[in-house]
Amino acid sequence: MQLPGNCKKKTILIPHKSSLAKIRRQCHIPDMEADQFITPEFRKHRRSYLSMLIIVCMLLSCTGCSREETPLEVDLSRRETVRRRQESEAVTYAYLPQYTHTESYERHHRLVEYLEAETGIQIRQIFPDTFAQHIQMVGEGKIDISFSNPVIYVNIARQYGARAFARAVEEGGRAMFRGQIISRRDNPEIATVSDCRGKRWIAVDPGSAGGYFFPLGYFLSHGIRRSGFREIAFAPGPGGKQEKVILSVYAGQYDIGTIREGALAVVADRIDTGDIRIVDTTPWYPGWVYAARDGLDGVIIEAVREALLRLDDGGPDRQAILENAELTGIIPARDQDYDPVRELLNRIGTWQPESEEAVHETGIPE
Repeated sequence: MQLPGNCKKKTILIPHKSSLAKIRRQCHIPDMEADQFITPEFRKHRRSYLSMLIIVCMLLSCTGCSREETPLEVDLSRRETVRRRQESEAVTYAYLPQYTHTESYERHHRLVEYLEAETGIQIRQIFPDTFAQHIQMVGEGKIDISFSNPVIYVNIARQYGARAFARAVEEGGRAMFRGQIISRRDNPEIATVSDCRGKRWIAVDPGSAGGYFFPLGYFLSHGIRRSGFREIAFAPGPGGKQEKVILSVYAGQYDIGTIREGALAVVADRIDTGDIRIVDTTPWYPGWVYAARDGLDGVIIEAVREALLRLDDGGPDRQAILENAELTGIIPARDQDYDPVRELLNRIGTWQPESEEAVHETGIPE
């Protein structure tokens, strides 16, 4: 029998009946006589079929029998782990979850892509579920670059040695922001800050700046302490907390809510924001801040910082990245820029994530 290619000098022998049984045992081929599903026709020609199967197997084995190939000797006693760059080795970037994860991604994914391209550093955006988890992940080294409100920054700086290196410039060209107190416009009982006494208040989070701490300080300056409210609740669930505060006030579940200025625009496609009254606005405080965790390579920090600052110098493409993140610019920052926030926290009490106040469920639809 003639075979093609480099196996043409090989001779194929058809096994004898006694050898077929041995081959079946060695190759774990089931005993065909015992198989009740084999048809009479197949049983009649089984020996021919088995012989053909063996020939095909031997033909396939000839693909590596070229004389020109040199055998490769493998020393199995020496092993080396094959490594590739894992996601865990990327620099992690997290936006404090004041909005839903979807909103966080939509605002910042283009910025993260820009930073990767500008620095040559692999950067991965991650999504903590809560403000407290954001703080914890910085402390555990799971968040390398944190973009957070100043209250969270002051906490991670004090507890874990994080350091500010850039801060956001928001709409209007201010590197500062403030909180708002809201109610339903048709609520006749609430028109001024003084009217908030004895009312049910829903805030964003115990660690929120514009959505809790700034308004709390403002209430205190007007003589309203925590005990002066009928109830204080915080928006439930991972992310989306600003929206949930607005929707709960809109639904009449709470009398007043506190949010950061600008949050109403996020729900403008879901409700008529004209039905929401802005009762009052807090004083200005230093804006959102980029901070590096303690121990992050200084070369990485400087590369990210310089790339962020160059966004102001670019053309329309870079401006679009800023606009997508709801920013108008990014400027340098120092830790002492946030001393006014420290003074506020000293006046009203520094929040610790391990001592969060009870969060009341609001029943707000996700």
